[in-house]
Amino acid sequence: MSTTTLQKSATADRAPAAPPRSTRRRGERGLVGTLAAHGILTVGSLIALFPIAWLVYLSLGPDKDDYLHPGRIWGKMTFDNYAFVLTETNFFDWLKSSLVVSLGTTAIGVIIAATTGYAVSRMRFPGYKKFMWVLLVTQMFPIAVLIVPMYQILSELQLIDTYLGLILVYCSTAVPYCAWLLKGYFDTIPFEIDEAGRVDGLSPFGTFLRLILPLARPGLAVAAFYSFITAFGEVAFATTFLLDDEKYTFAVGLQSFVSEHDAQRNLMAATAVLIAIPVSAFFYLVQKNLVTGLTAGGTKG
Repeated sequence: MSTTTLQKSATADRAPAAPPRSTRRRGERGLVGTLAAHGILTVGSLIALFPIAWLVYLSLGPDKDDYLHPGRIWGKMTFDNYAFVLTETNFFDWLKSSLVVSLGTTAIGVIIAATTGYAVSRMRFPGYKKFMWVLLVTQMFPIAVLIVPMYQILSELQLIDTYLGLILVYCSTAVPYCAWLLKGYFDTIPFEIDEAGRVDGLSPFGTFLRLILPLARPGLAVAAFYSFITAFGEVAFATTFLLDDEKYTFAVGLQSFVSEHDAQRNLMAATAVLIAIPVSAFFYLVQKNLVTGLTAGGTKG
């Protein structure tokens, strides 16, 4: 072997090795993908927040026609609309009525939906599948079709212009959906837990109350939130079944700012902002369990 060949071999041996090519893990985004995702989320957040910010902005205009010229509000912002709503209207009566109806619907609706969903999930009685479909069919009827027969039923029971009558009406809307939701969530809880409870001497209801319900807390939170929102923002039933202005809910009370020839939109905007506070507070209390309950309830069923 020649000297030249040996020198080339030694030079090749001393050459630094090429750095290993970095491989992107599966599902990992690059810089461009990360920036694009954050940009899309930012734009989506701004789109979602814009109506709320616009409502707050309009509520600060002192005149009822300021919504036609929103640029003029900036120079004359005031909180007089909020002061008028809180002091010159039945705002706190509306708040009391809304909370009574919404919390009553939430409590009764979740109890009925939880027991219904658990029974269909665990017990195999004749027609249990058809029963769930019957609940789903009840959601297909529009409100305009249901108002007249419901009014007749409540009138015969002397529940017109009562909180209980309105709560029962709202439960007829909230319970079917919540029963489906909780049935799917109960399906994700192993049957062995029920068997362990019975081995320990618990009755079926005791097993449901002491073992299953604590595990189903996320699903119950979603059902409670849906029931609360359903009752809090509904207009048609509340307008029809409540006659006393002191029992009006927020949704009905807002109509007092609209007459045949006039609409005080500045006061409506201020009231709408104040209405959002109880809903936001309720959402804050259940937000930790909302995502878990919504996703887990759809994994099996």
